[in-house]
Amino acid sequence: MPTILLTGFEPFGGETTNPSWNAVRALRDEWSGPGELHAVELPVDFRAVGPALVEAVERYRPDVVICTGLAGGQADIAVERVAVNIEDPGVPDNAGYQPVDEPVDEEGPAAYFSTLPVKAIVARLVEEGIPASVSNTAGTYTCNHVFYRLMRTLAQQRPHAVGGFIHVPYEPGQVAGMTSPKPSMAHETITRALRLATTVALESLEDRA
Repeated sequence: MPTILLTGFEPFGGETTNPSWNAVRALRDEWSGPGELHAVELPVDFRAVGPALVEAVERYRPDVVICTGLAGGQADIAVERVAVNIEDPGVPDNAGYQPVDEPVDEEGPAAYFSTLPVKAIVARLVEEGIPASVSNTAGTYTCNHVFYRLMRTLAQQRPHAVGGFIHVPYEPGQVAGMTSPKPSMAHETITRALRLATTVALESLEDRA
């Protein structure tokens, strides 16, 4: 049976919650198969998050990996297509570190493409009534860092596995007090979207077998 690894991030930027981890944790708790699903909460810390991700991949030896993060202001589920080898966030991480024009990996290529069935995931979500789109930039903050680290680690250690990154919107409670409220999506919808994305990724494994 396949092994699945999902990751979400801890809160950052003054928030007290992060919808990515909320959904990943909920999906882990309700998952009934196929396969075994593991969930890991990652730090919003450029220097700590890479080792934490690699340790999780080495521990669980997954066949499918979906890392997730919050894109505040995003209106839909954004399935990322490409990770770039750059760190230039414009704001510090939770440890106060703010790299400027630094590579994620000095020995790595300029970019990696997701090996998830990106368009198939978007199509399934839209078919199920969940707003979703393909995104061609995961930014230059820790989300892109994790996406790049994931793809490099899989290429080097688990080339048969599929992996990638999905950005999720705010939850409604996070925007309720804003002077100019931003788009949001219900926790239950985000969780359902990740369940569907995981299912489509598992189906792609079967197609490759």
